[in-house]
Amino acid sequence: MNDDKIAGKWKQLKGAAKEQWGELTDDDLDQAEGKRDKLVGKIQERYGVAKEEAEKEFDDWAFRM
Repeated sequence: MNDDKIAGKWKQLKGAAKEQWGELTDDDLDQAEGKRDKLVGKIQERYGVAKEEAEKEFDDWAFRM
């Protein structure tokens, strides 16, 4: 699923994102608004991973959606 589709269906996908990244808070997910760069930043922040790793995790997750 591409970034535009994720943003458009964000309300439905928030649960899947919460399942994938359990350390993200509801506020984190609300702030991300389904936008790749914001969600990647939140993943980096909560999990202490490099940007490249967070981007790969997001891309893998988005591909499965």
